[in-house]
Amino acid sequence: MQTMNGAGQSAAGGWIIRDVALATAAPALACENVLELLGLPDLASCVDAQHGSDGAGAFFHMRLHAQQAALWAPGYDTLSLSAVLGLDPVKHTEDLNREIVISMLLAPITFEFPSVEELLSAVRIRCYTVVAARKTTLAFHTSTAERPEDCWTYNEDHGFILRPGVSLIRALVRATQPEVSGALYSFSCYRASEYLIVLGIAQELVHCNPALLLQLETLWAHRPIKSGEFHDVFLREQGSMEAPVPPNYFVPGDRTWFRNPDEASADASGFEGSWVMYLGGGLFNNFWKTDAPYTLTDKCLEIYHWRHGLYLDSEGEPRIDEGVVAVRVQATLQDPQELARVLRIMQRYREPRGVYTDAGGCIDTTREFARWVCPGTADLVLPAP
Repeated sequence: MQTMNGAGQSAAGGWIIRDVALATAAPALACENVLELLGLPDLASCVDAQHGSDGAGAFFHMRLHAQQAALWAPGYDTLSLSAVLGLDPVKHTEDLNREIVISMLLAPITFEFPSVEELLSAVRIRCYTVVAARKTTLAFHTSTAERPEDCWTYNEDHGFILRPGVSLIRALVRATQPEVSGALYSFSCYRASEYLIVLGIAQELVHCNPALLLQLETLWAHRPIKSGEFHDVFLREQGSMEAPVPPNYFVPGDRTWFRNPDEASADASGFEGSWVMYLGGGLFNNFWKTDAPYTLTDKCLEIYHWRHGLYLDSEGEPRIDEGVVAVRVQATLQDPQELARVLRIMQRYREPRGVYTDAGGCIDTTREFARWVCPGTADLVLPAP
């Protein structure tokens, strides 16, 4: 058995599972068992597995072989992982599952789970979230918000709440998926990203923790959880400003923020930045055009050229002309030198909120994903209604 201290565990990457049975079983057998449950037994030959312990007790550690990780995702760049492995995460759910698991196994910052069940739930939540994100389309508006009236009602104190007896899953699907509702609803990409995460969690709770789902629906019928409280209740965050996640490291189902590093255009309502979900296959969802997801290059160019679409409306308010932005993006794509220059700027890490200098780019230093949800180990604790 290899023993690791807390610092060593944090630097180890991959994932650890604090499961007594795994922590005492033969590492090779435990590894095979976990991968079998994930539907990926063929990965066993690519994975390092070992026992360890730290201040919190014993754990079982799994990560992709260093040589394999360097071959499949050099520099922790997972944006090309599907292409390298010949996966199609859009057409095949099993390929999406494989991309999620491999991305987590090569993680530079360790994912932690208190049980195998929590690992399985985490992977499923990411799958649910990605599938929903691919179907989500909103009507862009910076000052209005709408929801399907058969599912939601507006409360002056709290915002949109569930109508009595309405399923939270149904309400979220109808608000975000026009193929189901037949309509487009206006609200921010930030709120939409929250809805996608809650939807993924709720779909998993149907199977793993119905009691928690009932609590969640009861709460949402009184008040929604949103913004800072949403982050605290529902999300884990990997990385920090001081210790950022590698810039091209994403796991399907991650929420991330692309910041607008231009102070003037960032004053335009709705253009401070862009909240998106990583879909896998090198793509990020497009809340306004479902059939046109973004590559990292697409997103960087769009946000860079917001500055060129800036104007003042008749009331002196800053606005963005997206037609101008689209023309500028296409022109930059046709100019290799200009494209390289813009990407060098934009693919730097973002600066702290409120700070705008020439050193800042648009790439966030963190990734966000769902908390644990299984009975007995869930750390998703709902507040009082």
